Amino acid sequence: MFSSPPIDMGRGWVGAKPRKVRVFEDFELPVAGGRGRPDIRGGRQTVDPAIAGAFLVRVATYNIHTCIGVDRRYDPGRIGAVLREIDADIACLQEVDARRQSDRYADQWAYLGEVTGRRVVTCTGIREHRGRFGNAILTRFPVLAARAIDLTVAGYEPRGAIDADILIDNRVLRVIATHFGLHATERRLQANRLMAVLGEPLAETRRAAHAVLLMGDLNEWRGRSGAIRSLDRRLGPSAAARTFPSWLPVLALDRIYAEGPAMLRDVYVYRSPLARLASDHLPLVGNLYWSVLDPQHRAPPPVLRRRARPSVNQRTDS
Repeated sequence: MFSSPPIDMGRGWVGAKPRKVRVFEDFELPVAGGRGRPDIRGGRQTVDPAIAGAFLVRVATYNIHTCIGVDRRYDPGRIGAVLREIDADIACLQEVDARRQSDRYADQWAYLGEVTGRRVVTCTGIREHRGRFGNAILTRFPVLAARAIDLTVAGYEPRGAIDADILIDNRVLRVIATHFGLHATERRLQANRLMAVLGEPLAETRRAAHAVLLMGDLNEWRGRSGAIRSLDRRLGPSAAARTFPSWLPVLALDRIYAEGPAMLRDVYVYRSPLARLASDHLPLVGNLYWSVLDPQHRAPPPVLRRRARPSVNQRTDS
């Protein structure tokens, strides 16, 4: 278990008790190692010479809406099936529920880790009448350290982020999973807080990261004129892909950022029929390439227009 000391939130922040961050590693895991080449089964693609042959990690961010679908049905099995279809090496989830009733899905973190065969890093955030829910990171790679970042703004509901160091082929990737608030002022303060955290000196017990990956539901519908601006200045522009609502996406609420020699490419929205039903958000997926180049003044990664890979039970013989 990893936990963080109290964080000085500064003016305008609630002095909340530090949230517990838990890491579960008792599931059967696939062999770590990532992917050697891009998946081009959806059609021919031109591979940038700068990333040709680079180490590839598939990443995804997904607001699972506490496993309640657009049909108002509570079904964690559908979310697990979508995650298995995507098969991300690192997935950041929002609105993961830990319910009070004792049923098979009482702890969604543990269930989703079990069905995907991934390590799970959890952090509870919002509490309401049904129980509590927050962020989670699912990863096939070892977790070196993790801590909770309190992003709660006075007068608004609790929000937070997970700050985890993940070991990939002897390199450290710093992964931040977050979920911003619903109000413009709130989001601006939360974005500034995250950027301040990234600029803080590391604790002596933490290894310096080779690259940074930030993913989550930023709830920013105003594009780059809102809280996105400070993130773009620090991490470079992100792809604006429409993920909400899942049945007819018109808003780019979910974002993926990458900084350092890990370059983000092949960003797309996963639009399978099951994904459209399982949550009110669609998953946002991308490929992270480890490159020896220092990316300066990068353009936002293009959004691919691709169809979702069918699940096994959706395939038919021709």
